[in-house]
Amino acid sequence: MRNVILAAATLSVFALPAAAQVVQPGGPTYYGTLGYSQLDHSDGDLGAVTGRLGARLNPYLGVEGEASIGVKDDDFTVTGVPGKLEHDYDAAAYVVGILPVTPNFELFARGGYGTTRIKAELGGFESKADGESWNYGVGANYFFDGQNGVRGDWTRRDFTDDGGEVDVYSLNYVRRF
Repeated sequence: MRNVILAAATLSVFALPAAAQVVQPGGPTYYGTLGYSQLDHSDGDLGAVTGRLGARLNPYLGVEGEASIGVKDDDFTVTGVPGKLEHDYDAAAYVVGILPVTPNFELFARGGYGTTRIKAELGGFESKADGESWNYGVGANYFFDGQNGVRGDWTRRDFTDDGGEVDVYSLNYVRRF
């Protein structure tokens, strides 16, 4: 047993320099994005303007918050009665895992929790629905220079109240601070 403890202690001493290299020099770096998101659901397709603020804690781990406001509605007809589906807003927070591929290109995966409000109108009647969701997705960033780039991502919103799932596709401008 003593040999196992000594071996584990020895391995941890060698692992400390590697762990120290993960810390980003000068502390975390920050970024913001602004773009368009397409929400695809079986009940309709909606569009939103999405903004994000994030902190990259080290080269491989970050956190971000996002908020969207609906800008594209979906019109429909039920037995000749016109209706409209609108995306009011959503907000979410994520933990982001990052894989730098080159100095200008990186892949990422993210997971988090969010809230969404959808409004439906049919024949003069209006109904609003709020939904909480567990969110997960993947994407990529490409930077033209040290501060400016583009981001594309896919996120699945899995609603907790049996509200189904929504796929969100997003294209954004990225700015590092």
